[in-house]
Amino acid sequence: MISDQLRSEVLDWIDNDPDTKTANQLTQWLKEGNQTELERCFAGFLQFGTAGLRGPMGPGPSCMNRAVVSRTASGILAFMKKNNLSSVVIGRDARHGSEAFAKDSAEIFAGGGMKTYVLPRVLPTPVLAFALNKLKADVGIMVTASHNPANDNGYKVYLGGVFDGVNYHGSQIISPVDTQISELIEKAEKQPTRANQYEIVDESVIDQYVLEVAKLATKPNNLKVVYTPLHGVGAETFIKVFEKSGFKAPIVVNEQVKPDPDFPTTPFPNPEEVGAIDMALAYAKENDADLVIANDPDADRCAVAINDPAHGWRMLRGDEVGVLLGHYLISKNSVTGLRIANSLVSSSLLGKIAKKHGLEFKETLTGFKWISKVESLLFGYEEALGYCVDAANVNDKDGISAAVVIVTMVAELKEKGLSVNEYLEKIGQEYGFHSTDQISLRFTDLKQIDQLLNKVIDQPPAVLSGHTLVSKENLSQSKLMPTPGIRLKYENDIRVIIRPSGTEPKLKCYIEVVAASKNGAESLISQIKQALTKVLT
Repeated sequence: MISDQLRSEVLDWIDNDPDTKTANQLTQWLKEGNQTELERCFAGFLQFGTAGLRGPMGPGPSCMNRAVVSRTASGILAFMKKNNLSSVVIGRDARHGSEAFAKDSAEIFAGGGMKTYVLPRVLPTPVLAFALNKLKADVGIMVTASHNPANDNGYKVYLGGVFDGVNYHGSQIISPVDTQISELIEKAEKQPTRANQYEIVDESVIDQYVLEVAKLATKPNNLKVVYTPLHGVGAETFIKVFEKSGFKAPIVVNEQVKPDPDFPTTPFPNPEEVGAIDMALAYAKENDADLVIANDPDADRCAVAINDPAHGWRMLRGDEVGVLLGHYLISKNSVTGLRIANSLVSSSLLGKIAKKHGLEFKETLTGFKWISKVESLLFGYEEALGYCVDAANVNDKDGISAAVVIVTMVAELKEKGLSVNEYLEKIGQEYGFHSTDQISLRFTDLKQIDQLLNKVIDQPPAVLSGHTLVSKENLSQSKLMPTPGIRLKYENDIRVIIRPSGTEPKLKCYIEVVAASKNGAESLISQIKQALTKVLT
């Protein structure tokens, strides 16, 4: 039976919902006495954090909808007024609801007296990050759920300049800004003033992004590159960048080239998921391609696949791409005082390369918002396919600029008669063969994630496949970088990190081993992964 309190909450929400569709759905559930759905949708306001908002589409405060987005925009508006910020630029992807969420936000910011810019159409997240700096705006909003399932949407929040002593330079918010905004969302007006006085961003800004990214290509090349945007918004910009770079036009996966919020050919539009780029790999075999590039739906991540003589076409791990890009950019760099960075769950190899070349290395918390705060960044990456190769222009991960540098690098290697595999082999011979892998456990009940993590923190496996535990670190108690999770080190350079995902209902386990040969590393990591899987499942 629906309680009086829940009924009152639902009726109040309906009265202030700007969307008749979601309001009617709630009204229908009230008539039907559908307590299960109402309790699901009224289980608290969708949590706003450093990743902004992200969640399933649906009615009520616990889902992504126009009412929740309007309340969030009102909270951000209050934050802007409180801190004398006066301008905002808004972008969107092609997911269900994105257009309406962007329009609601623009009307609310404009109604609150802010100088408000809106990107002219669906565009990649890196274009929003670039436009924020180019327009010298104070705040950026990107309506996207990135690589989440089709029923999700989200809301990323960026700051433009220096705020509270932190140089944001067009990067995502970090604590305590998220908490400050969250508190203001709770107090936000339910029916804020709206206005239509917002400005559509001129095409010249998007053209400038294309030009700046194309400058990363040192010269034209004729590599045969298969490309898929996975039904996302990357294709138009990616193809323009390739043309401006003087690259051969990519071979596009036709079935996935147009933005489609239903992602019909892949259940999880995330290049990391098994099978997500199978269609692109089939194109590569058919066309005898040199390389496969895949962007996630908002094109801030970049997946790379190569034809490996030992395995056939395979996707490179994020750490492999990060090390390739980092080693390449470090070897090309002649500027002093620049820094290299990666997240704590990424491979330790890049830090060793940076040290050997006399560059300062920073290990950061997981999430690109932390990598983006490293000053004088030459290159930063996280193993989840996020790479920043041009922080001056896009101080965030960018799957398109990363692709340009990758294609440039592979073309240079080809001229020298070297394959990507051989380049990795040379790095391994110099620094040791570092192999990484991951176990990812998806849950429907978030409490189970905490329960399993706490169990491992309390009783970590003392031995993994014959290798003894040397040290353990509860990351939530770290003085330098407190974050939920545990870091375990075993003898023979074996490292395990277990932590909850920041964007999906998953517990993630990151494994790294170091060995004297590639085969040795692959064999060892397989053993460790099997042993760890038994512990976690």
